[in-house]
Amino acid sequence: MIDLETPKGVIVSVGGQIPNNLAIKLHRQQVPILGTSPLSIDRAENRHKFSAMLDALGIDQPAWAELSSIEEIDAFIEKVGFPILIRPSYVLSGAAMNVCYSKEQMIEFLDLAAKVSKEHPVVVSEFLQGAKEIEFDAVARNGEVVEYATSEHIEFAGVHSGDATLVFPAQKIYSETARRIKRISKMIAKELNISGPFNIQFLAKNNDVKVIECNLRASRSFPFVSKVLKRNFIETATRIMLDAPYSQPDKSTFDIDWIGVKASQFSFARLHKADPVLGVDMSSTGKVGCIGDDYNEALLSAMIAVGNTIPRKNILVSSGAAKSKVELLEGCRLLNSKGYHIYGTPGTAKFLNDNGVKATTVCWPDEKGDLNIMDLFSNHTFELVVNIPKDHSKRELTNRYKIRRAAIDHNIPLITNARLAGSFIEAFCNMEEKDIRIKSWQEYQV
Repeated sequence: MIDLETPKGVIVSVGGQIPNNLAIKLHRQQVPILGTSPLSIDRAENRHKFSAMLDALGIDQPAWAELSSIEEIDAFIEKVGFPILIRPSYVLSGAAMNVCYSKEQMIEFLDLAAKVSKEHPVVVSEFLQGAKEIEFDAVARNGEVVEYATSEHIEFAGVHSGDATLVFPAQKIYSETARRIKRISKMIAKELNISGPFNIQFLAKNNDVKVIECNLRASRSFPFVSKVLKRNFIETATRIMLDAPYSQPDKSTFDIDWIGVKASQFSFARLHKADPVLGVDMSSTGKVGCIGDDYNEALLSAMIAVGNTIPRKNILVSSGAAKSKVELLEGCRLLNSKGYHIYGTPGTAKFLNDNGVKATTVCWPDEKGDLNIMDLFSNHTFELVVNIPKDHSKRELTNRYKIRRAAIDHNIPLITNARLAGSFIEAFCNMEEKDIRIKSWQEYQV
């Protein structure tokens, strides 16, 4: 096709990962690539080259290693500890990345994926718990950043960026973190001499910033931040790649008085027996971006747009480990103050009642009693289910799966992330659905 069309050049940065992977192959065939050099794309895509570049620039990154034996993996874990993220280079039966919290989980996962060997090495990375994931979408010309957008995930790192709930502009990161992200992004853009679109994913915890990866292409959040910011990033990028005139944004362009939230849509109802829980693999089948005058309005609009409904009375909470119980405590207090009736699985109900939040205890699916949770599902008692996965006994894992699946099968809104659940609860408790204003995109003025 290229021989037939003989184009001036080929753009590989607007079709996701596949065309990016073709950059070097096209370059070797003397096909001109517009924008960022294929050699720079290779430096960003090749894990070893990119890691060496970050080290040379003095930029921090999560510890990682490509390992080919259990002994090597054990030695790596000795240094960084659990949890770890494992990415097999060769996998069977659709197995891919996984977070392992124990030696038993690690062995089970490696047995499922592939036998570790020199032919089938695995990439093992340090996994930071309680870290924010932040995205930097930008357009650069000859290594200089022209326009950019810094957005944050509501969920902590560990949820795939394609499934996470994205907020732009970022609302809950330190000013120093934002400055460091901007500075690091400029360093990377200059080193790779980027001309065109790029996306960098960061981890941030207590102002400690680490780079996860850099994609020299338009990300899935590009159209979202462009719409919210009212700057067409891909138009600017295309003009730069074609060496055509483009408008340089004024600094006031980045100072906006509204907020965008991008929520993910899932199709678990169509996947019989699938566990509707989020992880490092992407599960979503669609996205909806909404704009609001404040955070609550934007989040509420986005959550409703992807199929959630605002509960009127009864909410089931199964809050998982101690940390997520604490995270959800204030949200449950707010629910109590607004007159909601909270049902809780035994551990959750005890924790809430012990901390002054009224909750009714329900029986697990495998227990007999007047308030068996599966009977309550059948009677359509619940209007929202918050079920936080817990790494625990086989019995508890089975029970939690049954709760999640019952919510999906009965078409009840389900949230499986404590931070997202807390934000959603705060939003619908502080704002009623009727108070969401219907405004056109053009009505949001700088």
